[in-house]
Amino acid sequence: MTSALRAAIDRAQDAEPTGDHVRSPLHALGRRQLSQLDLIGQSLSTIAPATGMVFIALWMTVSAPGLGGVLTIAATTGVVVLVAWCITQFTRRLAAAGSLYSFVFQGLGTRAALVTGTALIVGYLGISISVLAQGARTVLDLGELVGLNLPGTGPWLVTAVLGGVVALIAIRGVRFATRAILLVETCSLVLIVATMLVAPAGGTTTSELPVSPLSLLPFLALMTVLSMAGFESAAFFGPEARRPLVTVSRTVLITPLVVGALFVFTAVASLTGRGSLIIGAYFDGVDSGASWAVVLAVKTGMACSWFASTLGCAQAGSRLLYSMGVERVLPSALARVHGTLRTPYLAVTTFVAVSVAGAVLYTLVAEADSSVFDGVVEVALVAAYTLVAVASLRFLHRIGEDTTWTRVAAVFVALLGGGLLVATAVDGVTHSLLVVPVALVALLVSGPVWRAVLRRLRPQSLATIGAFDTVETSDLLPGAGTLVLDEHGRPRIVTGGIQEERM
Repeated sequence: MTSALRAAIDRAQDAEPTGDHVRSPLHALGRRQLSQLDLIGQSLSTIAPATGMVFIALWMTVSAPGLGGVLTIAATTGVVVLVAWCITQFTRRLAAAGSLYSFVFQGLGTRAALVTGTALIVGYLGISISVLAQGARTVLDLGELVGLNLPGTGPWLVTAVLGGVVALIAIRGVRFATRAILLVETCSLVLIVATMLVAPAGGTTTSELPVSPLSLLPFLALMTVLSMAGFESAAFFGPEARRPLVTVSRTVLITPLVVGALFVFTAVASLTGRGSLIIGAYFDGVDSGASWAVVLAVKTGMACSWFASTLGCAQAGSRLLYSMGVERVLPSALARVHGTLRTPYLAVTTFVAVSVAGAVLYTLVAEADSSVFDGVVEVALVAAYTLVAVASLRFLHRIGEDTTWTRVAAVFVALLGGGLLVATAVDGVTHSLLVVPVALVALLVSGPVWRAVLRRLRPQSLATIGAFDTVETSDLLPGAGTLVLDEHGRPRIVTGGIQEERM
């Protein structure tokens, strides 16, 4: 950057704006503060690849799907990368706190956007509830390991404490949170990978698999999707990123590649029996024959990973609630932002409170057989990814920037995602598990129903859906013109009588 350009930018920042100051709809967030490293930390923490590796190792070791399981995981990773490619068609052009919800609106309109919003709420809340409950249970296991036994209310108490810490960190500031959880998740990953590398081959495990309502390979595919869910969470932080159109897109593409490689490594290692030690240490403790030190290390690493995932979900989910609050699709109170910390504190508190309540209920009811709960979450996530693929196809065609590759990727993901949803619903009926197909139907009708309710109670909100970060008066260099809002509320630069629209 030349000294003259730097001086011009400094003058623009110091100059007093003329006329009304035009702001981005998302100006309350701390704009332009997150680096590439921060975004990678957010996505990796939400995925919690260390936990996914352990559960993939469990299924690969006990169910022994052989090479077919490895290929299923690898193929699913490839599909997720294609989903990421579809998402980047939006992140290269828009920065939105609503992520896929806002992107789908740009391609498919209000109803599909509301379906996607419902799917993301179900998906992120479901993941948060599950990982928070698992984290609390792991902390209790650690307590027993060191001789500290909590009373019967222990699970509830630990869940509430973990939720409170998550809320405090998320409200404290997004940069602090992303860097803290990146450190935690990196340590967990190093521990899990090192254990698999040094473990003797050919080990056995006595762990039992949870009941699965689906056939093995389709279940492995859905479990891989669930384990990689959150790779796109960096897209929620576009308005807060320094170079959102570049760094968010890189993160969305890089994260599934890295995590997919770790999952394939885990699957291959499990085929040789190298996953048995870590599976036994986590699920069976010292009863598996693993040493006390190994069990302590594995459970500590997993507890950290569960905590990091809970924090990542809280940060991403709160941005979705914040965006919907700005648009008044949900109560506008959710759009309140802390004046100093620049975080949506009410949205964070709401998301974490629901997660804590859900985690307590999950511990009491669903933990013994979580397959139904997981199935609903998986269906919601697959539906959201399918819709964003279709939306990218329509969006690029409308703006005249579609190519053969983008069309092929979008059509492939849409057909595969739709086929997987249908297959999951049919498999659920076959196994007399009607909750999954019913959840799919409820999800698909949620958009039209939500839109009808908004049209009746709050019709003005329908005109504000799809809010994304736009240029502000303070972003303009001296002499670049004056920023005004047109009759539709869109920012335009006025220079010498000529108006230019700016996204």
